[in-house]
Amino acid sequence: MLELKLLLQASAAIIKLRRMSHLRRLRGLLCLSSLLASELVFGDCLPFEGARAHVGTSQCISGKVLRITRNDSGTTFLNFCDDYRVCPFQVVVFPRDLRQVGDVRHLEGKTVEIQGELKEYDGHAEIILSHLRQLKGEAARIPPVPKEFDVEKKGRYSAGKFSHPKSSTRTSRRKRQAAPIQTEDPASAASAED
Repeated sequence: MLELKLLLQASAAIIKLRRMSHLRRLRGLLCLSSLLASELVFGDCLPFEGARAHVGTSQCISGKVLRITRNDSGTTFLNFCDDYRVCPFQVVVFPRDLRQVGDVRHLEGKTVEIQGELKEYDGHAEIILSHLRQLKGEAARIPPVPKEFDVEKKGRYSAGKFSHPKSSTRTSRRKRQAAPIQTEDPASAASAED
């Protein structure tokens, strides 16, 4: 069904291209080829339950993100099951990749399609999300990570905001002045007086 639709679109585009100038025709062919290439790259996505059978290959996996968790090092996990320990698939976003990917916190509760190499880690399949272009459809329209987002503080701290210092709880004590320092030798001062 999808292939037939693509062929009809491609043939209609070719007819339009015949009526265009050479430069416009070349530009149109480039757009058409990129459209077809993206459809071939993503194709139909597999459900996340079957991801483990395709470890070692590049696949498109789809599923609903139920929870998004972050560990102490700032690594973000997109979980497709209530209990990640028994889930056959997860998506991993490392802290260094958040700027290229965007604010993945907006994906919670949404159905996503992600393209990438399936790897096995700790008994389940995973895709490492390192670029926004790996996401397809509505998921690819997530906003960028806020400028004040600090991965190491789990997004709860902004290095750019000022906080007032806490007031001192010590009682004020009067400091004693140190004894004066003598600059002359006492023996030489006594001989000068004689």
